[in-house]
Amino acid sequence: MSEAVKRRLRCAVYTRKSTEEGLEQEYNSIDAQRDAGHAYIASQRAEGWISVEDDYDDPAYSGGDMERPALQRLLSDVEGGKVDIIVVYKIDRLTRSLTDFSRIVDVLDRSGVSFVSVTQQINSATSMGRLMLNVLLSFAQFEREVIGERIRDKIAASKRRGMWMGGIPPLGYDIEGRYLVPNDREAELVRHIFERFVALGSSTPLMKELRQQGVTAKLWTTSEGSVRGGKPFDRVTIYRVLTNRVYLGEIRHWKTWYKGKHPPLISPELWEQVHGILRKNHRSRGNSLRAKVPYLLKGIIFDSEGRALTPWHTTKKSGKRYRYYIPQRDEREGAGASGLPRLPAAELESAILEQLRGYLRSPTLIQDISSIGVGLDPELDEAKVTVAMTQLDAIWEQLFPAEQSRIVRLLVEKVIFTPMSLEVRLRMNGIEQITQELCANTAHFPEETVA
Repeated sequence: MSEAVKRRLRCAVYTRKSTEEGLEQEYNSIDAQRDAGHAYIASQRAEGWISVEDDYDDPAYSGGDMERPALQRLLSDVEGGKVDIIVVYKIDRLTRSLTDFSRIVDVLDRSGVSFVSVTQQINSATSMGRLMLNVLLSFAQFEREVIGERIRDKIAASKRRGMWMGGIPPLGYDIEGRYLVPNDREAELVRHIFERFVALGSSTPLMKELRQQGVTAKLWTTSEGSVRGGKPFDRVTIYRVLTNRVYLGEIRHWKTWYKGKHPPLISPELWEQVHGILRKNHRSRGNSLRAKVPYLLKGIIFDSEGRALTPWHTTKKSGKRYRYYIPQRDEREGAGASGLPRLPAAELESAILEQLRGYLRSPTLIQDISSIGVGLDPELDEAKVTVAMTQLDAIWEQLFPAEQSRIVRLLVEKVIFTPMSLEVRLRMNGIEQITQELCANTAHFPEETVA
């Protein structure tokens, strides 16, 4: 008995089909691939080839990635030592991606497993087989990319003709074929939102009106049966309605809008009125508030559940402005929606700065920074670093807000607020950057400053 027969080679047949088309037939493509694989294994019985008990079938899965259940199960069995040879009908059944092929080959090489393509007479166990595999996979990937380009070109051409090419339709429209058609009840709501925004001049009172009336966003059931939307309006939803040019009778492809086949729901005059108000509101918030009132903790303060707190303000009739940090839900849905209190910004920032300045004054930190500094520059005088740290604390109040904010963001990763505590988490690499800046500055200190 030959050595090949003595060593049984366990063979796994892998099959794949990209779409569901034809799978309902009594004998489909998956069945044909599987039978061809088993017939090839039977022809190699003299070489010790035997089929494993289970097959690995991926019906209706693309070969463009590796997110396929049967393929993942097969690779797991390969790494588990349960398979010696993988048999496929054609190499593109395994993958159409050259990158994914390299990953699969790495797994097979680590486990000493080869694979065979039945119709292409390729065996990855030989160097010539590997060369042919790379050539064929390059063409398979090229074909997939060309098909993708054709699909994208078709979508772009269809949108230029004003057709709707998929996705949840916007509020005010339904889908018939490849076209948007007005939904009378929703269309009236869209016009109401535009007109009331012009009358009120702000999304906040409009949101409250819509919520009081029980109005919700569009409710939509996908082709898979999933229900989307149907939630109460918030500021973000209102803004999306007010900025959607679909209501002018246009269709978007990437950043370009084209004339659509569907009728507009609002007039260009009403659109310009709304966007004049939006531009005015944006300028007043952006240019005056954000320029004059910096928020030291913006983007780095969170509640105990990891939800970000966002800057907010109110202005009294006297013109005095009060700054706060509030939960994002309150910003979207109105004050009190989250059930959490508004946090006075000045008090919160003062508490954080006091903690941070105390940290900067601590002898332990000064010693750590001195050690890091000497590591960066062996000729650095530790006494000068200590002086620099002392001076940083002494001049803190004279620093511009932007510089204070920069130092805070350099040192602080996040601030976590709870009703009972205030936790400051620091960035260790921030200390190193502070040290580098101090090392650069101490070169200019006069000798007598350290006497």
